[in-house]
Amino acid sequence: MSIHQSYAVFGLGRYGRSVAKELVRNGADVLAVDRNEAVVNGLSGELPLCKCADITDPAVFNALDIGGMDVVIIAMAENLEAAVMATMLCKEAGVPQVIVKCADEMHCRILSKVGADQVVVPEYESGTRLAKNLLSAGFIDMVDLAENVSVLHFNVRPEWVGKTLAELNLRKKHSINVVATEQGGKVSTEIDPTLPLQEDMQLIIIADPAKLKKMK
Repeated sequence: MSIHQSYAVFGLGRYGRSVAKELVRNGADVLAVDRNEAVVNGLSGELPLCKCADITDPAVFNALDIGGMDVVIIAMAENLEAAVMATMLCKEAGVPQVIVKCADEMHCRILSKVGADQVVVPEYESGTRLAKNLLSAGFIDMVDLAENVSVLHFNVRPEWVGKTLAELNLRKKHSINVVATEQGGKVSTEIDPTLPLQEDMQLIIIADPAKLKKMK
């Protein structure tokens, strides 16, 4: 996913608010929605497109053209029924990626069954981290070590397939330090720079995410 995609965030509690603000801060187009008018009014200065609406009402859902969004984040864990309804409406409308905040593991299982593409439990993943992962250029996951240094899971780019790490020279060209590889769910820290990279591999790297986004 990237900054060029369209995002909607349903539910502007602490988690939803942090996701929406981080996306907007990075220049993404974000539709933020909450049923509480006071919450919406309080955030209107920080979130350019902030609406007070009941997103579980199919008429309201259609009027907001949610089906045209690339990614919807549903942050209404305190109301399972509303989260289920919103998830179903999103998938019926053809939204490609629906991410739902869950109160617990049981809710995660329920929401996955009704169509959620990804479920998150806030105790394990912060809203800011989710937003950064959504905006990342090919990253699977990202953990910040410092302001400009992160550990990332990075998909092997198509043009890298069949080439070795020695040939690519990622450290010199892009300041990428490869610390491990993952393939078939198995992680290995024994890196052979002479082995060709494969399409189903991921690289676990330490790098500056800002530099990766500019990488051609």
